[in-house]
Amino acid sequence: MNNVLEVTGLNKDFGGFKLKDISFTLQEGCITGFIGINGAGKTTTIKTILGLILKNSGCVKLFGQEITGNDEALKNRIGVVLDDGYFYDELTIEEMRRVIAPAFKNWDEAEYRRYISRFGLNPRQKIATLSKGMRMKYAISLALSHHADLLIMDEPTSGLDPLIRNELLDILLEFMQQEGKTVFFSTHITSDLDKIADTLILIDKGDILFSKEKDALLDTHGLVKGDKKDLNEGTRRLFLRLRETEYGFEGITNEKAAVKAQMKALVERPTIEEIMLAYIGGNRR
Repeated sequence: MNNVLEVTGLNKDFGGFKLKDISFTLQEGCITGFIGINGAGKTTTIKTILGLILKNSGCVKLFGQEITGNDEALKNRIGVVLDDGYFYDELTIEEMRRVIAPAFKNWDEAEYRRYISRFGLNPRQKIATLSKGMRMKYAISLALSHHADLLIMDEPTSGLDPLIRNELLDILLEFMQQEGKTVFFSTHITSDLDKIADTLILIDKGDILFSKEKDALLDTHGLVKGDKKDLNEGTRRLFLRLRETEYGFEGITNEKAAVKAQMKALVERPTIEEIMLAYIGGNRR
């Protein structure tokens, strides 16, 4: 597979918060979930990659080229959906389109109209009067109307009801049916990624903790439940997170084989959220 986005040694220091040597790669044809709790650094990383925040150091390459010096050509190949929208609230949907469309050489008016109709958006409606869900649908309409190859989305489903969230996830899957498309999807709602993600990147406190294929991650980690008598100094070290009660224990491990060999316990498939919290929760016993 071709590398669509390569981030190497990305650093940004705000004083109270830092991005620390952020490095990862996005491959063509994959949906990558960028996960972490609120404040972990997801939005800061995305804005730094896009040049909306100036980095202190590091290299960002899109489609094999550094963004610096190739901004216009490369950004024509990117569709961006940010949680805060960056829209002028006093403008109507149509007036906002007139501002944005000329920035893209490959703007497809017919495609834009198709999305507007599909989402039931009124071109004469003011941005300020749109609900959270309708704003997000409008942002996606704009992002997908210039035939972008890479779609970058920052918390697109945050605050949306389950019906609208499912609708947006279906649109991403439709987008990925086209050849050569890639999605970078930032979210703290990890259940959204169960349906669509191929790869997961976890960030916490400005550090990348892992970058792994989703299925491999779920296969190599286990949710373990058992009797406290099976816990000792050695077996406790097998867990990323361990919670003990008077009745037993429950923990997340990334050493399933060792757990099965050393303990008589029930090992279940964990959720993405359980794995994420095990890495960042700090309750390692």
